[in-house]
Amino acid sequence: MHDALYDTLKRLPPAPRYLVAYSGGLDSHVLLHALAALRGEGFPEVRALHVHHGLSPQAERWVSHCRGVCDSLGVPLEVLYVDARGAEGESPEAAARSARYQAFKDRLLPGDGLLTAHHRRDQAETLLLQLLRGAGPAGLASMPLWQPLGAGWHGRPLLDVSRGRLEAHARTHGLRWIEDDSNLDTRFDRNLLRCHVMPALRERWPALDETLARAAGHQAEALALLGDLARQDLEGLRGETPGTLSVVALTVLRPARIRNVLRFWLMEKGLPLPSLARLQSVLDDVLTAGADTTPCVVWDGAQIRRYRDALHAMVPPARHDPRQHLRWDGKSDLPIPSLGVVLTPDWLRGQGVTPETNESFTVSFRQGGETLRLRGRTRELKKLMQERGVPPWERERIPLVYRGETLVAVFWPGDG
Repeated sequence: MHDALYDTLKRLPPAPRYLVAYSGGLDSHVLLHALAALRGEGFPEVRALHVHHGLSPQAERWVSHCRGVCDSLGVPLEVLYVDARGAEGESPEAAARSARYQAFKDRLLPGDGLLTAHHRRDQAETLLLQLLRGAGPAGLASMPLWQPLGAGWHGRPLLDVSRGRLEAHARTHGLRWIEDDSNLDTRFDRNLLRCHVMPALRERWPALDETLARAAGHQAEALALLGDLARQDLEGLRGETPGTLSVVALTVLRPARIRNVLRFWLMEKGLPLPSLARLQSVLDDVLTAGADTTPCVVWDGAQIRRYRDALHAMVPPARHDPRQHLRWDGKSDLPIPSLGVVLTPDWLRGQGVTPETNESFTVSFRQGGETLRLRGRTRELKKLMQERGVPPWERERIPLVYRGETLVAVFWPGDG
């Protein structure tokens, strides 16, 4: 076990600290025990994180168990208390996982490595679950050895290790671990597979775990090739506005290739991927729309919009009231939290506006009919926005600075 773990850790990125997700179960106990045995062999400090979900009456007993194990190993333990209650319609599994990983992410300092004890059998179960959900190569590739997470990264150093090997290590070293009764609750998809489906399949195909894990590896390889193709395509699809794609250039490609490049473009932006139905809506409703329209496709955590020839992808903007009016002295910073921008005195002076003594400006937002005097000429703000290519959905979110009744400065996108 130690040799296998040693070799795998060498394939992971360097880190100032390893934070081990320690539930107290067999898998994470073996990982923590094996890591502790590697101290002094050039690896970073090891710390344990135990998540208290507040869902089981046994949770406090589990905390005590984890403290005892960590004390015996000389590993510092931090207990993370989370609210694992999901939103309406969210599965308990998904809610707990989301709360858990958010807590982990919050603890990662720059470069830290979060290590979890996912192993070969977990990989096989994940592949089968994704297959039953109709996933494509990204889902069927299942779990990678490591991936970025927050300020650091998330590694799975036991991914090539069989469950049997973990059990053997635990028996050899007399380890004690927690048995979570919820793992037997077959209302949860993974538990149903683990308790009923996988044992039946394994009886017929004893090498099932290894075979499915190998299939996940094939899908990961295919995904990498699709990524290479998407990156090549993206080079010729960039729009004139930074961060956008050209609709005209996209529509030259076949639909499957468009879907592929859109997925990788969204991944490049760090946005969640849409369902196939939502992605198809982009092809059917956005790319084929008239150039004078502004269609939009929205899904949880992201949206795609079109303006002229440019395809935009973004996080749905925070709520903003365009009717608000803010007072500003022009001499100190003015944060506008709903927009995530800050108006500064330096920016205002850069617009050719110098505050007078005791002067107060008004910052408001577009209502229609505004004009701005530029280089001795009065221009309609709407025309200026069109010339600058400001999409319609951004126009009411642009701060306008007034001196009395006169518009004297506009905080254009990209300013600051």
